[in-house]
Amino acid sequence: MKNSKILIAIVLLISASQLTFSQVKNDFKFGIKGGVNFSNINAENTSENKALTGVNFGVFAKLPITSSFAIQPEMYFTTKGSELTYESVFVDGTAQFDLNYIEVPVLAVFKISNKFNIQLGPYASYLVDANVKNVSDVSYNFENNIDSGDFTKFDTGIAAGLEFEGKSFSLGVRYNFGLITVGEEKTYFGTNYVFPDGKNSVLNVYLSYSLF
Repeated sequence: MKNSKILIAIVLLISASQLTFSQVKNDFKFGIKGGVNFSNINAENTSENKALTGVNFGVFAKLPITSSFAIQPEMYFTTKGSELTYESVFVDGTAQFDLNYIEVPVLAVFKISNKFNIQLGPYASYLVDANVKNVSDVSYNFENNIDSGDFTKFDTGIAAGLEFEGKSFSLGVRYNFGLITVGEEKTYFGTNYVFPDGKNSVLNVYLSYSLF
C-alpha cells in the first residue's frame, strides 16, 4: 500500500513537471521590434536641455524559465542625444548632439497578469556614430571643435519598462538610464574637462512581433 502511494506520487509529479515544461516551452519567442525614442542628455553646466525624437529597431528573444518569469536578451540600433544650450565664459550657444548606438539589454521579465509584464535589467551599448551641429549663433563652434572621438565609445545603464503582451504582437514602453558620462575626458591647456558632461536618458515606445 505504501509503495502504491509512492508510485502514484511519482507519476503525479512527473505529469505536473511535463505540463509545466510544455507551458514554458510554448512561451519561447523570437522576433523583431522597433519604435520611437525620446532622448536627452542629463548634462551639467547647461541652461537648457531639449529632448530629441529618434528610432530604435532590432531583434529579441524571450527565454522562459518558469510560467511567470523569463530572460529576454535583445540587440538593436538606437538613436540618442539631446539639444544642449550653454551660457558661460568659455562656451556659448546651442548644439545638437546626435548619438547612434548598437545596444544589448538583458532583461528579467516578470509576468504580472495574462497580458502584462514588467522588465528590468542592465544594458550595454557601443557608439557607432556621433554628429554635432550648431543650432544657434554661437561663440563656440561645436561642429569644428567636437567630433566622434570626443565621445565615450561604450555606455552601460539600467532599463525598466512595462509591456502589453499579445500572442504575436506586443506593445511596450521602457526607460533607459545611462550610468556613464557621454563625453570623453580631455586635457586643454593643462586642465581636465569632460564635454558634454552628461549621461544618456531615453524613453522608448516600441512594437514587437514574434516570428516564432
